[in-house]
Amino acid sequence: MIFFGQKIEKKYFRLFRWLRLILLGLLISVLVIPLTATAYIGLMTNGIRYIKPEEVPLERLAMVFGAGLLANGKPTPMLADRIEAGVKLYQIGRVKKLLMTGDNSTVSYNEVRSMQQYAHDLGVPMKDITLDYAGFSTYESCYRAHKIFGLHKAVVITQNYHLPRAIYTCRQFGLDTVGLGTPDIEIYGLWEMIPDLRREMLANVKALWEVHVTRPRPTFLGRFEKI
Repeated sequence: MIFFGQKIEKKYFRLFRWLRLILLGLLISVLVIPLTATAYIGLMTNGIRYIKPEEVPLERLAMVFGAGLLANGKPTPMLADRIEAGVKLYQIGRVKKLLMTGDNSTVSYNEVRSMQQYAHDLGVPMKDITLDYAGFSTYESCYRAHKIFGLHKAVVITQNYHLPRAIYTCRQFGLDTVGLGTPDIEIYGLWEMIPDLRREMLANVKALWEVHVTRPRPTFLGRFEKI
C-alpha cells in the first residue's frame, strides 16, 4: 500500500509540475506578446513620427483621431491637444484640410461635431473640416479614411503613445502616412498614463491580428466621399 501511495503521489507531482509549466508559459505569453507587438509597431513607424509641427512634411490633409468628450460635450483634454495640433499644422501651412474621425454612435454623443466646433473656434474654416462620424476605433478610422474618403496620404495626429499604432494601421490600408504626436506622459504623468499604456500594448496585438489576419469590415461604410 505504501508503494501504491508513492506511485499516486509521484503521478500528482508530475501533473502539478506540468500544470505549473503551462501556467508559466501562459504568463510569459501574456507579457511577451504585447511587448513584442508594441516593439514591432514602434520599429516599423520609426522615423515617420514627429513631435514638432514645423518638422512635419507638407501634406494636403491631417487626420485627427477622437479621444472622448466631457459631460458637457466639450473635448477631453487629450482630444483638445490633438485638435490644437491639427489646427497648428493648418495655420502654419503644413496641411490644407482636417479630417475629424470619431464616435457619433448615438444622437446625444457627437464627438466629431465637437471636434469641428473646437477647431473652428480656433480659426479653421468649416469648409476645410471633414467629419467621419463612424470612426469608432483606430482600425475603423483608418479603413474608412481610405475606402470612404479616398485618402492615399495624410498626417495622423494623436498622443505619442497611440501614434505608432495609428500610423501602422493606416499604412496597412494604403495610406502613406506620417504622424504628429502630442504630449502625454509629459503632461498627464506616468502614473496616470499606466492604464492607457497597458491598454495600448493589448491594442497593438489586436491591431496586428486585424490588419494581417481577419480584416473585418467596419461597422459602417456608406457612400464614397472623396475629400
